[in-house]
Amino acid sequence: MDTTFKGAAKRITALDIPRIGAMVGVGEDEIHAFMDVEAAGSGFDAKGRPKLLFEPHVFYRNLAGAKRTAAVKAGLAYSKWGAKPYPKDSYPRLVAAMAIDETAALKSASWGLTQILGENFKAAGCGSVQAMVQAFMADEAAHLEATVKLLVAWKVDDDLRAHRWPVVAQTWNGPGYKKNRYDSKLAAAFAKWQKIRDTPWPPKARAPAVVAAEELSAELAAGASVEPDTAPPAVDKATIERVQQQLKDLGYTEVGGVSGVGGTMTSAAIRAFRAENGLPEGDEIDDALLLALQKAKPRVLAPARTNAPPEVVREKVPEVRTNWLAKVGAFFTTIAALIGSFFDGIIGNLGPASGYIQPVKDAAGDVPGWVWMLAIAGVAGGLFLVARHGEKKGVEAFQSGERR
Repeated sequence: MDTTFKGAAKRITALDIPRIGAMVGVGEDEIHAFMDVEAAGSGFDAKGRPKLLFEPHVFYRNLAGAKRTAAVKAGLAYSKWGAKPYPKDSYPRLVAAMAIDETAALKSASWGLTQILGENFKAAGCGSVQAMVQAFMADEAAHLEATVKLLVAWKVDDDLRAHRWPVVAQTWNGPGYKKNRYDSKLAAAFAKWQKIRDTPWPPKARAPAVVAAEELSAELAAGASVEPDTAPPAVDKATIERVQQQLKDLGYTEVGGVSGVGGTMTSAAIRAFRAENGLPEGDEIDDALLLALQKAKPRVLAPARTNAPPEVVREKVPEVRTNWLAKVGAFFTTIAALIGSFFDGIIGNLGPASGYIQPVKDAAGDVPGWVWMLAIAGVAGGLFLVARHGEKKGVEAFQSGERR
């Protein structure tokens, strides 16, 4: 590992504080109060290295055998705290201890903004103590993120949210917290920050130039000489991933995959969660949403509705115009009259002398009734056949129009 311990040394910004607070469901007032009391002012020393306090008694317990003997002989390890005064700069002792055992040495130092002991690297969310130190060299925000992860691991994040300052102070400082009145200091610092206007989070409605100016003012007030950053993303990838996974676990499957990139599906799931849990409308990832996600119970969906039966559409029956039938009827009526005249006159006048048609008149000289019945039956049958044919053609014409 690079023993100069110099990285980017990026200072924390005004937006980092509410962003990191939202990770555990608190606002920036709680984080500011914790930093005022428990932080060492800045996470970096005058040389741009993470602030460091090497603890020889911790190095002692992280060694055994020949390594411990060598460390004790070199004055780098002893069994009890306070055996010797600490030097102003711990880095020379740390580098010497690393020559004996790098990992044990890094674990035996308190690092950064809130002086997190290297032994706690796992609880602080890091894969190794070396990874934690590398992150601390790069960005002061990493110091604060590790701090809130440690509070979660130690199960006092709820005490921070409830402002139970004695619990927070004792957990962070040990049983001697009362001697230094850390709980009272935390309460006083929180009361102070409650009177100061918060930085909006997430900063959707704020122009990048305004954000950069406020960050620059905050950093200059802390004694730094920096250039304003461009506006950072509204929510970091890790937070988006956590929100997506929580929504998915709670049954909001519309969120899709866990990608760390917000989009339409994530927004839809957030809106649904907000609507079903009494939160204000919107798709913002804010502290209220993060807190609600931690406390929410899995979603209970109503049973799926079966499809309704298809609507019954009555078959359309065409109305076939029959005006022409009246004309045909009149025509056949005329034919019937002519037939009557035929039987009554022409046929009878032919007489038996013609040799072709025998008279069909009865003794009284009239045409018999059966002849009229036969004529009427013939006309009726013809009308029926013509009507059926016309109806069939009319229906076919209608259906042809329907298909068009």
